[in-house]
Parts: sequence; structure tokens; C-alpha cells
Amino acid sequence: MENALNRGPVVFIVDDDVSVRESLAGLIGFAGFDVELFTSAQDFLRHPHALRPNCLVLDVGLPDLCGLDLQKLIAADRPDMPIIFLTGRHDIPTTVGAMKAGAADFFTKPCDDEALLQAIREAIGRSSAALSAGAEVSALQGRYASLTPRERQVMALVVSGLLSKQVSSELGISEVTVKLHRGQVMRKMHARSIATLVNMAWRLHPGRLQAAPASASPQASRQDCLQH
Repeated sequence: MENALNRGPVVFIVDDDVSVRESLAGLIGFAGFDVELFTSAQDFLRHPHALRPNCLVLDVGLPDLCGLDLQKLIAADRPDMPIIFLTGRHDIPTTVGAMKAGAADFFTKPCDDEALLQAIREAIGRSSAALSAGAEVSALQGRYASLTPRERQVMALVVSGLLSKQVSSELGISEVTVKLHRGQVMRKMHARSIATLVNMAWRLHPGRLQAAPASASPQASRQDCLQH
């Protein structure tokens, strides 16, 4: 992923009109982006995922699979790929539908060159941020995988808010052993503080982290966060 992020951004163009494809390729290529051209949605779907900053300039009225249907497939399969739609007619319902589904922008043909390039720059920025975030989560998952089952138990209870003596009672091990495991967790996860570890837990499992009530007993505060 790191090498991919160091590669230059690429703009994919899917349009069945050869004159439009060539015009866009010249404009976008001259602006400094790599460009790859496709005549249909199916041609594009056969292309491997781009593991570098990218965006898709997509014609709405494709012959095989319309742009909005392709957008639905990409949203689930390639979340780091922003889409900029082009259409030959001013279609308000289509525009609204595309934007609600997460389109980065929408232009009618012929569009203003500088406005399109600015939209592409912003979309590339979004893609770069998404790829960076994905790389960070992958690194966290690798660190978490290096923990032993007991270390994962200790991590889950620590990030839920329990003190070492409560974790000791919960797991039936000595407080000294808890502290040893906690130290190993901090080292393996590269966490500088408990707050950092909590943040990592949220990023690994969004929405699954629960805080232990301050008044809860150790047994009542059993948490299943981060457990598989």
C-alpha cells in the first residue's frame, strides 16, 4: 500500500463516444494525471483495482450498463474511487440520484475545462485520504493479529475502562500478570497511552467498543469488544 500511495494519481474515463474520450484524455493528461480510457462499464469492471490515488470520470448514458448502475457496484467494491459524472443532457433527477449516492460532482457536456479539472483534483485528494486511512487500519489489524488471546482479553477490558485490579478479578489472574500483559499490548500495538489504545480499538471495530460503568462490579462489567 505504501508503494501504491507513492505512485502518481490516475484518472479513469468511461465514455462510449471516442471524441469525448480523446478530448478528455488530452485535457486531463496535460494537467499531469495518468489517464486510462474505457468504452464501456464492463470493460472498466474487468480492470484491476487501482491501489493509488484515483477517480472515475463516468458518462451516465453508457450502452451496456448505465453510469448510475456502475456507481452502485463501485460504491461497494471500490470505496476509495470518487466518481465525477458527465451527461449529454440536463437531467435533474439523475443528478440528484447520483449526488445522493455519493458522486463527487456532476457536469453536463460540454463542461468547463477548469471546473472539471478542479473537481478531479478534489476527488484525487479524497481518494488519497481514503487509501491512507485504509493503509493505517491494515497496519493496526496486523498489530492486533500479533497479540496472544490473553493479550486481546486484557486489551478489551482495559479499553472498556477497567482498572488493573478489576481486570485481574475478571480474568482470574494476578494484578502483576495483568500489568505485564498490558505492557505487551502497548508495545505490540505501538500505543503511547491508554487513550491512544482506545482510539485504536475504535478504529479496529467501530461501534463495538463499550465503556464500563463507573459503578459496575468486575463481573457485571464484562465486555466482548475486540473479541472474535
